[in-house]
Amino acid sequence: MTGLLVPFREVVLKVHSRCDLACDHCYVYEHADQSWRTRPKTISDDVIFRTAQRLAEHAKTHALPSVSVILHGGEPLLAGPARLRRICEELTSAFDGIAALDLRIHTNGLQLSPRYLDLFSEYDVKVGISLDGDRAANDRHRRFADGRSSHPLVLKAVELLRQERYRHLNLGLLCTIDTENDPHAVLDALTELEPPLIDFLLPHATWDDPPPRPDGSPTAYADWLLAVFDRWQEQGRPVPVRIFSSVASTLNGGPSLTESLGLAPTDLVVVETDGRLEQVDSLKSAYEGAADTGFDVFAHSFDEVAAHPGVRARQLGLAGVSETCRACPVVRSCGGGLYTHRYSSAGSGEGFDNPSVYCHDLAALVHGIEARTSADAVAPAVAEPAELLAAQEDLTRTLLARLHADLDGRGGDPWAAGWELAAVLEGSEEGARELDAVLAHPYSRSWLLDSLDALYEERPGAASAAADGLRALLAAAAVRAGLDLRAPVTYRDGALVLPTLGRLTVGGPGEHGTVLVCAAGDGFLAGAAAGPAERRIRRVRRRAAAEPGWLPVRAFALPGGPAADRGFVIDDLDPYRDCFTGPAAATLGAAAAGRLGAALTEAWELIERRAPAYGADSADGPLTFTPLTGSVPGEPSVGRHGYGALGIGADERADTLALTLLRGVRRARFRALADVTDLYAADGSWEHRMPWQEELVPFSRLLAGTYERLALAAFDPRYRDGVPQALDTLEGAAELTVGGKRLLALMRKEF
Repeated sequence: MTGLLVPFREVVLKVHSRCDLACDHCYVYEHADQSWRTRPKTISDDVIFRTAQRLAEHAKTHALPSVSVILHGGEPLLAGPARLRRICEELTSAFDGIAALDLRIHTNGLQLSPRYLDLFSEYDVKVGISLDGDRAANDRHRRFADGRSSHPLVLKAVELLRQERYRHLNLGLLCTIDTENDPHAVLDALTELEPPLIDFLLPHATWDDPPPRPDGSPTAYADWLLAVFDRWQEQGRPVPVRIFSSVASTLNGGPSLTESLGLAPTDLVVVETDGRLEQVDSLKSAYEGAADTGFDVFAHSFDEVAAHPGVRARQLGLAGVSETCRACPVVRSCGGGLYTHRYSSAGSGEGFDNPSVYCHDLAALVHGIEARTSADAVAPAVAEPAELLAAQEDLTRTLLARLHADLDGRGGDPWAAGWELAAVLEGSEEGARELDAVLAHPYSRSWLLDSLDALYEERPGAASAAADGLRALLAAAAVRAGLDLRAPVTYRDGALVLPTLGRLTVGGPGEHGTVLVCAAGDGFLAGAAAGPAERRIRRVRRRAAAEPGWLPVRAFALPGGPAADRGFVIDDLDPYRDCFTGPAAATLGAAAAGRLGAALTEAWELIERRAPAYGADSADGPLTFTPLTGSVPGEPSVGRHGYGALGIGADERADTLALTLLRGVRRARFRALADVTDLYAADGSWEHRMPWQEELVPFSRLLAGTYERLALAAFDPRYRDGVPQALDTLEGAAELTVGGKRLLALMRKEF
């Protein structure tokens, strides 16, 4: 087994090996491994000291920012306040200056008192309490050895933890599922206590010792949990429920939030009361010695445990689950189930190379939650072009706010003045609208990303370059809005560039300085802010191509249909346009720009005739074309910028430009969607066949390629080959999120 070690970020420290309850579902006392009988009842000073030192050493070696230590048992409170204080002191001392220490304790609550909670408050020890619901549910398993109910004492502990002075220690409630309990009554009893979190736990079981299923249903546990989910929804989700949050997170492309689900590597180790270092405690349900590593804190480091084959087996992610699970579309959410629950002592899957004994439950739970939440979970941008544009606008605004925060005053007076000018523009309806239009220009995003990169890389002049870019954007917005505002703009190499408007020559090659720009009628005034007194104020008409020294961005109307009031531009002027895979071409002459504009218009008309659904009306917003050198005819480039910019060849014919437009608009839209919503997760974990190229590719490439090919197929039926097979492959893939599934449904409607 190869690969880097996954350091332990969570440690279960057994402080007492006995318990004051006799729960009949307890994996420590009632399952296969009975090693507790030979353990010391209470952890010793030596074990405490060596554990603290070893763990701090581990944190330092791996530069861990924090480590969680869970005080556990048996029943950890039986160790007594003095012993627990010693543990807290040793751990706190060992971690001082090395890493943050997150102390927790999991208890049945019977011994909990202000004396304990005052100690826990002193060391910030968070408290989780086990409670299986109302009295009837809790008494089904959690009783004293003589049969007495533990429920009143547990409620007393929970109420004590709810007091104002202890509320900050409340970690939540842990509830082990029994399908014979009323799911609604269990949830109602738990939510009534207002815990910060509820953690529902499947009872530990294996294929050798399967979970009870009184009605014989293979999905009994999923049905029970979904009944809880429905009740929880009706109540307005009053309390976070970890298992529901975890499934929702993975369905939307996020991480699992619990060890029992998902593919994240396990980073947990157990220290027994005698100092033995063991794997995850639930393995005691499998067989005698299943959790044993042969290591202890006296003679071995935590790194040695992390390299143990049994530990590494739980850190392999997708490669660590059975072949059946790897081929299952819900594996990204269920992760093959808890490692312990896969165990079988017989058959072809001897050991842990099996699906979970709760396999059908987990699949039904994931599908059930998805069916109940997908409509609300899908980002509107997936289906609504206007929402996609709005989400892209929000993203650009977020990047601008981030740049402002990261500069933290380093932009000096130029940035501060620009930020004030932005506020003035925002205060005017016309100014705000035109500022949005300039920020929507794709190369505004390029400027933002470049400025952020320059700050992170500490490039010389990064702050002043960011301020220059901001002032140019704001001046362009003010001119477009016709506002009487004077905006200072930096020019370089004799040229002043106003994004979305054009380029004005104000000096000779190599000259640089500052020009004041102010709106005037259908154009703007540009005058020297400093420098030679003879430099005169110039009046420029925005769209006048014949103005001396003024070259406007070339704009063209989109042909036909409702989109005729929109258009596209050829931007071969913006200094941030060189962000494609190929280099940007030099500025086109008037004749060349006119020919390219006419060819693009003809290409749109050709698409309107042959594939009207993908014509001008399919362009969600304004399109910006930038000529590139050395581009392949029919192949657009989508660069590192905002939505709507495409790099194309300057001399393409209309027929090849039609393919360029079809591909480009779809590629740009797919990238824009991926910017604002998760369409897939775990990309690259599987390989899929690309039918029209007969090659294996990652999911992202198959999805993007199929999305693009649908438009090409509408234009030319030859591109239909392989599309049905690709759609079927996508539908059965584990990588799809709920947003990706919604996009796939729209793609099927297109075909």
